[in-house]
Amino acid sequence: MGKIAVMGAGAVGCYYGALLAQAGEDVTLIGRPALVQAVARQGLLLEKGGQTAAIALTATDSPAGVAGANVVIIAVKSGDSAEAARQIAPHLAPDATILSLQNGISNGETLAATLGRPVIPVVVYVATDMAGPGHVRHHGRGELVFAPGPRAEPAAARFRAAGIDAQVSPDAATALWTKFAINCCFNAVSALTRQPYGTIAAQPGALDTMRVVLDECCAVAKAEGIPLPDDLWHRIEAITHQMAGQFSSTAQDMMRGKPTEIDYLNGEIHRRAARHGIATPVNTALWALVKLAEKSA
Repeated sequence: MGKIAVMGAGAVGCYYGALLAQAGEDVTLIGRPALVQAVARQGLLLEKGGQTAAIALTATDSPAGVAGANVVIIAVKSGDSAEAARQIAPHLAPDATILSLQNGISNGETLAATLGRPVIPVVVYVATDMAGPGHVRHHGRGELVFAPGPRAEPAAARFRAAGIDAQVSPDAATALWTKFAINCCFNAVSALTRQPYGTIAAQPGALDTMRVVLDECCAVAKAEGIPLPDDLWHRIEAITHQMAGQFSSTAQDMMRGKPTEIDYLNGEIHRRAARHGIATPVNTALWALVKLAEKSA
């Protein structure tokens, strides 16, 4: 089958790496020294469904860990995509399938431009976090939608063999943009207020603000030829009930003093809108406010 390498072993990378290794795949995680030390000491801890398993796999802090892998999962923060690509480029096997399991809509393009080879964007629907170094917790879902591309189907089949719902879809671009638009609605508001989704929805005016964010996203998507689902607003309202206690990943980053991905969420809408001559004042304001809040943090 060949080796699978995960570049950027945070919560998402560790979760899928754990499931693949549990199914017998040869997995190498590339992450921070604390992760490497924890995995060497205890294995990778996967907390899922009320049980915790210690999974044996390889972990390294060197980008050379991708050497010999025929599938490479990129799961770094969006702002680190170009640098991660530069670091792994000298070590990639010529026939390696590169998968981007990242937030945002531009990572596949960024990676492909830096690497000079195709990259398959994968839409990730999972709730995970790191309980500590080498300890990943699963909170829900886990399905993946692969964009069509060279060797996408064989890669997806390896995920399915590990019990992961992984499908190749011609509608992956719409799925990627749909998730992106939802993140634009929730992430900045949750980060700036440090509130979960249910509390936000209960605040008069908050859903009205998010509706304008969505309208701006839809205008940019239309200009770029991406059809978004008609029921997208209803999905967003449903999330405020289904995930009432959830803080956005941007909020979690800010509360931990980490850089956020806001440049690749509302900031991405601001940049793309400018190319089309579209005004997106609410997305622009949220982007600017999160950047300012990051400075004070």
